[in-house]
Amino acid sequence: MASSIEQMRANVGKLLRGIDRYNPENLATLERYVETQARENAYDLEANLAVLKLYQFNPAYFQTQVTSQILLKALTNLPHTDFTLCKCMIDQTHQEERPIRQILYLGNLLETCHFQSFWTSLEENRELIDGITGFEDSVRKYTQVKVWMNKYGWTENEDGQIFIYNQEESVKPKNIVEKIDFESVSSIMATSQ
Repeated sequence: MASSIEQMRANVGKLLRGIDRYNPENLATLERYVETQARENAYDLEANLAVLKLYQFNPAYFQTQVTSQILLKALTNLPHTDFTLCKCMIDQTHQEERPIRQILYLGNLLETCHFQSFWTSLEENRELIDGITGFEDSVRKYTQVKVWMNKYGWTENEDGQIFIYNQEESVKPKNIVEKIDFESVSSIMATSQ
């Protein structure tokens, strides 16, 4: 199966070069690729953004199910900004539709670190993640890292690297004061001559 997803990725990569990226005839292939990503636990942001861009240019072709899969796959890539990028490419009327609105709500809960509410809401809406292989595991990894980051004051830079800061592990200077009397120094100096 891994070779089929890689072959599909290569074919889609060819479609996304140049003007063909905006050809609505390629939409069916791109939508199948989104479904394959969901089923095979793969992720291709560029292809997913191309689908959303084609939906913007061709509103009659808009597919709620495919858009939902794209948003859910973007959530699996948190803390990267893919989810926000995808969300901004969906017009307001489609954002109001039921499954998309629920996914946007879940995304908001995750991005604002309301993890308890997220898991409760997800449990109430399990049908949203049907067919999205590895969704819960990916989100669980994100939430665990965020909990530790908040608890211990860790920070993340622009490259996604997390810096662990712990006050006990910081180097602290220590002043050492020794009291030496003249007799002990004179005996050491006399032996060194």
